[in-house]
Amino acid sequence: MTSTGDVLRVPSFALFWSAATLRMFGTTIAGVGVQVLMVTVLQATPVEISVLSALSVVPYLFLGLVVGALMDRWRRQRTLVLTSVGRAIALGSIAALVLLDALTIWSLGAAILVLGVLTLFADSAAQPFLPHVVPRRSLVRANARLGQSETVAATAGPALGGALFNLLGAPILFAIDAVISAVAAVLQARIRVTETAAPRRVQGRHLGREIVEGMRYTYRHRMLLPLALSVHVWFLANSIVVTVFAVFVLRELHLPAWAFGIALACAGLGGFLGAVFAPRIGDRFGAGRAILLGRALVVFPWLALAVLPIDAETSLGVLIVVVSSAQFVYGLSMGIEDANDIGYRQAVAPDEIQGRMNSTIRTTNRVIFFFGALLAGVLATYLGYHVTLGVAASVFAIAALVVAVSPLRNARHGDADLAV
Repeated sequence: MTSTGDVLRVPSFALFWSAATLRMFGTTIAGVGVQVLMVTVLQATPVEISVLSALSVVPYLFLGLVVGALMDRWRRQRTLVLTSVGRAIALGSIAALVLLDALTIWSLGAAILVLGVLTLFADSAAQPFLPHVVPRRSLVRANARLGQSETVAATAGPALGGALFNLLGAPILFAIDAVISAVAAVLQARIRVTETAAPRRVQGRHLGREIVEGMRYTYRHRMLLPLALSVHVWFLANSIVVTVFAVFVLRELHLPAWAFGIALACAGLGGFLGAVFAPRIGDRFGAGRAILLGRALVVFPWLALAVLPIDAETSLGVLIVVVSSAQFVYGLSMGIEDANDIGYRQAVAPDEIQGRMNSTIRTTNRVIFFFGALLAGVLATYLGYHVTLGVAASVFAIAALVVAVSPLRNARHGDADLAV
């Protein structure tokens, strides 16, 4: 069986992984730069900040299914290259506007919206393209490598972005980010693979019908149905904890900012280790049980934060240990399940429907997350943070239960192509 290290010895995946890692770091660095620009340079109001932040998600809500269908018609490698080039231009325009002192809320909002659309196209192309880059038996290991990079970027990227902003200023930071995107485009263009040509479309067959076909395939598949339902429920729970966690520990527990940073770093460490061990767990216990392990494991940190008698009067040392441990297990659970979840999903679906299958699941997840975040605010306001986290833990448990009572729990990566 191919080891995780062997995946990087595949030239096409080495290029794909390098470009993806650069993009992940570039995204986190740019995210910090945009936030600082909004608050310190443009002096945006809270309402303006919330609107600008929402613009990055809007493309998923309105275009997710359409773009997914297009990815089953278009060349995915070409899409990845073009989106990286477009990202370089968009980031370069921000640098130029800042340098010329011409940046406004409106121009920054336009840039954020463009970057959001480009990210949507890139994400929609990357997942169905990966099975062309590595053999299907290596998909879990490839996704684990990508998960490790994402975790490192999410942990170190914000600190790097803040340091670059302070040392070099906004124009140089965004210029560097534009160069990173350009380099990613070059790496993506050098990938040598042969993509399967999209089947010739029947006369009168329109995009809407293809979108519906992708949804039917996803939600009628005996393995993808429970997988999709489980991840949808997981996203509802995750939207709650992501929305209230920072407010809970900073405002309710009075945790200092530096301690909050330590907790988030522990989540990154857990995610990295989870991604390292994900392929071995998937090989030993099967894809279904690896996914179930991740889904079940995530219940415990949020249940602990909900029921443990901690408050602002609890000693700082105890709070740091409890909160950091919870974040570590949270990250560990995601690291274990993500590679197995995505790898199995990519192996099950035929190439001609990969884009629509992935976009169906991804778009539904984003819609659920959007409304779940609104629900979290209501729950925290009327029930308090501990009860809200308890509700989230219960929803996480339901996500695990969906896997446990379905045929998915016995799925294995080796026979993924038989799961019809």
